[in-house]
Amino acid sequence: MKALLVGLACLSLSTAAVAQDARYKWLRLEGHQVRWQAATPAEAPIVRYRVLSEGADFPGARNCRHIASPGELLASSGIDAVAFDREVEAAFAMWQAAANISFRKAEPGEAADILIGAQAEPEGWAFADVFYNTGTGSQVRPISRALICLNPLKRWKVGFNGNLGVYDLRYTLAHEIGHAIGLDHPDGGSQIMGYRYLEQFRDLQAGDIAGAVRLYGQRPQLAEESVAVAPAPAEAAPVGTRGDAGFALGSTRALDADPR
Repeated sequence: MKALLVGLACLSLSTAAVAQDARYKWLRLEGHQVRWQAATPAEAPIVRYRVLSEGADFPGARNCRHIASPGELLASSGIDAVAFDREVEAAFAMWQAAANISFRKAEPGEAADILIGAQAEPEGWAFADVFYNTGTGSQVRPISRALICLNPLKRWKVGFNGNLGVYDLRYTLAHEIGHAIGLDHPDGGSQIMGYRYLEQFRDLQAGDIAGAVRLYGQRPQLAEESVAVAPAPAEAAPVGTRGDAGFALGSTRALDADPR
């Protein structure tokens, strides 16, 4: 297995269409796209997630090596667990509504594909570690697990109030889930997947949706609608060195093992 680490930090001949390439970018590691895959191409991937109730260690991860329950994070920001769960569910629902990929909360005792918690070694704002399976010959490699960790020393909120020094949970989680399903920071801004935290919108934007649809296809109920989908963007370079501006909180590195 290898891992791709990232953090929170219609091509045609017409000029207008070319400009739309910057609206989204796929995660790539060693030249490979990564995405969740179903048992058969005709099925939509079903990805299970869990909010951690106790600490867990992931030696193969870089940014989310040690993840704790978000309990203390929520308490310090005056947010209860029910509200947090609601924001997590809403963030996953955005991506599920946008493309042919489904999410559900893992049952007790069931393995989860995406794990969410607080950083035990606080840094930056939020990170996502994405692991993929190298044992296939396909150009698009299957994601095997993803981790999302939030900094418990930062203040968090539910909703926008104009204070860009306190991040909205739903916006942040939607951004990190975007990484966890195979999207990178686009070259342009004004998307949930954009490099910086904004309070201009709280839903997925056109580029976010276009990128997800290019990875997973349209949801069946949208298949008959005339929705223009941009073709694949040019080869995307990996995220660069680590930084601390906006969502620029991660980097890429190949790892040797899935931290299961």
